[in-house]
Amino acid sequence: MSLNSGDTIPDLTLTVVEEDGPKATPSKDFFADKTVVLFAVPGAFTPTCSARHLPGFKDHAGDFKAKGVDTVACTSVNDYFVMKAWAKDQGIADEVVMLADGNGAFAEAMGLTLDGSGFGMGKRSQRYAAVIKNGKIDQLFVEGPGEFKVSSAEYVLEQL
Repeated sequence: MSLNSGDTIPDLTLTVVEEDGPKATPSKDFFADKTVVLFAVPGAFTPTCSARHLPGFKDHAGDFKAKGVDTVACTSVNDYFVMKAWAKDQGIADEVVMLADGNGAFAEAMGLTLDGSGFGMGKRSQRYAAVIKNGKIDQLFVEGPGEFKVSSAEYVLEQL
C-alpha cells in the first residue's frame, strides 16, 4: 500500500548524486525543515523520463523556487553512476538533486513500485510527484499505467 498525504517520508538512507561521489544521506535529514518537490521516474534514459519528465522539472526549477519550494529532487531505481551520467546527459547542474535508489528500497518503502519485468527492467518506481513539507507528504500525484499527466512539472506547479 502506498503512502498518502499526511504520511511521513520513510526513514532510510538516500544516495545523493554529487560530483565528487555518492553521498549517503538519511531521508529525515534530506527532507527536514524545507519544502521538497520529489518526482520519481521508472528509469533514467528511458523515453518519457528523458524527453519530458526530467526536462520539465529542470526548466521550471526557478518557478518552483518562486512558489516557496526549496529543493526539486528526482529519484529512480538506478545506481549512482547511471543517475550521474543521466544528469550530465540532461545538462543538470543544481536545478534538480538526483537521488539514486539502486536497490529500489525507497520506492518500496513509499509503496510505489511497479513490475517492469515485461520490458526487462525488473522492479522499478512508479511515476509520481510529491510535495513534501518538513518530511511529511503534503500532496502526492501518482500516474496511472503508461500515463504522464499528474506528475509533470507543469501540473505540480498548478497545485502549489
